[in-house]
Amino acid sequence: MQATDISADFSLNNKLFYLNHAAVSPWPVCTAETIKNFADENSNEGATQYLKWMEIEQQLRQNIQTLINAPSSDDIALVKNTSEALSFVAYGLDWNAGDNIVIAKQEFPSNRIVWQSLATQGVEIIWVDLYQNLSEHNSPEDNLLAAINNKTRLLSVSSVQYADGYRMDLKKLGDYCQKNKILYCVDAIQSIGALKFDVQEINADFAMADGHKWLMSPEGLGLFYCKKELRKKLRPSQFGWRMVENQFDFDSLSWSEAQSARKFECGSPNMLGIHALNRSIKLILERNIELIERLLVKNSNYLVKKLETIPETVIRSDISTNRISGIVSFRHKTIPSEVLYNELMAQRVICAFRHGNIRFSPHYYTSTAVMDGAIEILRKIIKISSGINQEN
Repeated sequence: MQATDISADFSLNNKLFYLNHAAVSPWPVCTAETIKNFADENSNEGATQYLKWMEIEQQLRQNIQTLINAPSSDDIALVKNTSEALSFVAYGLDWNAGDNIVIAKQEFPSNRIVWQSLATQGVEIIWVDLYQNLSEHNSPEDNLLAAINNKTRLLSVSSVQYADGYRMDLKKLGDYCQKNKILYCVDAIQSIGALKFDVQEINADFAMADGHKWLMSPEGLGLFYCKKELRKKLRPSQFGWRMVENQFDFDSLSWSEAQSARKFECGSPNMLGIHALNRSIKLILERNIELIERLLVKNSNYLVKKLETIPETVIRSDISTNRISGIVSFRHKTIPSEVLYNELMAQRVICAFRHGNIRFSPHYYTSTAVMDGAIEILRKIIKISSGINQEN
């Protein structure tokens, strides 16, 4: 593939230095065109083509199935966001007082609050510091597994930690959970679309992700994978016409839950989001997720090397080969990160401030020119801020 092919995927303002895909991604050109065409179709024809829209919806499920290697498209539910999918798991299971859930202290609130809310049912949270007592023989995964006991019902973890980009060994965790009959839930929002993610390889029972980060689609639509044998064990917590087996039998007073993951979709679908997410995932499949991952990791490594040349700058991400992701976090030893963040944003370096660090997150298409530009602006901000600090 030629570099020009990749650069043509996006039409970002060339005055921006966009390094914020771990928060919200720009839409690819093809996705924006799909949304425009769908809007034109609606304004001109209304729902005349609704049967075609339903075919695109099924195509989306199949494309998600391919992207995450799910056994069947029936295993895929289309949800509003990651939090909704996590809530389906939390409030679909039968809990017993004394059951516990193991999660990391470093998790994003979506993967904390929902489990904490189960305290009213007598469920305990076991908090794990991923980075406590690390050594050659003790990893963050070991810390999680060491916290599991005979009352543990579920382990929930992010595939990539949002603040520092730490890339979890998901297979190690999944193999342990499968062997010990513990449910395994993976918040994959910082992986899917950026890194290879295989639900069967890692033995995930549940996995979920929003579409607006690495999947490069609008907010308001995401995916929820639920293993077939567990679907019947999850009680639906939302009810409506769409979650029944015979969804178009509007006159019947009796109904049963859909056998597929559609049982988690209570009402009318987000057809605009479906068109957009389907086109973005098609682009990812066309480009090939293995290639996307290689280019993404290459970009992250490039940023790390550039940042390491800036005096007093500390990389906060694990940059070892099997750990690096699309997130590069750093801080300056003397200048507060919040100050740097505000200045970077003011100068159109689009990034994030997370857990006391600056977070850069390029995607596969991000050019070296964009990264070089962001680094040069960062150098100037540090130089000016250091001068001010010395005067004070």
